[in-house]
Amino acid sequence: MTYSSENKVDGIVLVTDDAKEYLNPRQEVTYREHRRNLAEWMLALGKNPEKAEGYSHSTAKNRMNRLDLFYRFVWNRKGRFIQDLTTDDADDWMRHLATEEMKESTKNHYQKAAYTLFKWKREARNKDVEWEPEIQYSDPSTTYTPRDYLTKDDRRKMREAAMSYGSVPHYNSVTPSERDRWKTYLSQRLQKPKDEITMKDWEKANSFKYTSMIHVALDAGLRPIEIKRSNVHWVDTENGVLRIPREESSKNRENWIVALKEETSQILERWLEERETREKYDDRDALWLTMYENRYNKDSFRDVFRKIASEAGLDLENRDLTPYSIRHSTATYIAEEEGLAVAAQQCRHKSKRTTEKYEHSSTTRQQDAVNNID
Repeated sequence: MTYSSENKVDGIVLVTDDAKEYLNPRQEVTYREHRRNLAEWMLALGKNPEKAEGYSHSTAKNRMNRLDLFYRFVWNRKGRFIQDLTTDDADDWMRHLATEEMKESTKNHYQKAAYTLFKWKREARNKDVEWEPEIQYSDPSTTYTPRDYLTKDDRRKMREAAMSYGSVPHYNSVTPSERDRWKTYLSQRLQKPKDEITMKDWEKANSFKYTSMIHVALDAGLRPIEIKRSNVHWVDTENGVLRIPREESSKNRENWIVALKEETSQILERWLEERETREKYDDRDALWLTMYENRYNKDSFRDVFRKIASEAGLDLENRDLTPYSIRHSTATYIAEEEGLAVAAQQCRHKSKRTTEKYEHSSTTRQQDAVNNID
């Protein structure tokens, strides 16, 4: 079949003959433009949007072909054209692939294509979508290296750093010359003229915002998207829990009750009291807002993570530490201490298969095992 130039982007076919069998003329137009936007993004930005680095032509072409299979799988299952595929659709596809006789590496390539689709939705369409597959496929031809996660010592250092980061001494406890230097520091930090720094700014520097954010993330293993969605009405400090409604959970599947340390509940209480004094939170339910009055997204939360991790003295140059390192460590250690069921509940995994990948990740357990064998 010869395809017209309008049905291609740099040689990548947008609407295949197989897809056309499912589409009426109007649907074909919308699907083509949807695919055109996706293909152009892959080639220009897909690999690393922050550095404007796209995927190679062969990678983009292969993933576009695999995504066409994904769409047709969903259309066939649901009996109708759907353009906005969900993470549930992707999990359904992965379960289907599990029944197919094909190489693990092939299934891994299909999974990577689905990851790319949701990455595009986040980066180019500003949609709150993070996919954590219930079934993980790996490429046996590559060496597997577990994702780096925080050790127990790292977690302790992160908590301590969150308490100390950016703090300043009490206004009346410093000399006039010292106070002048601190005002210079606050001017730079708060991005306002030095002569406009007030006592309120001085108090704001010792905020409980970052402290509460990091402590809650460590307890609950919050995903970046859950940091963004966190609301005041989730917080129940009296009972030491977060109550996450189904419609606000990351996958909209069920209500979750997530345990918090007593220390974290007390920190949250202090933050909620402080939050009431901040004008930008008036009539807003967001638990945390950036200095620009936006909810935190994966990029702004990553900045917070890196600031606290640097304050904690963690090696960000030679270790693959990201905000997900918090979540992975929470799942790892709860699974180790209390088992998969408790870890699955605390970290909001619908399937225990997801939690199983953390069960054997702890080097402490590996060391114990080595010490116990001849």
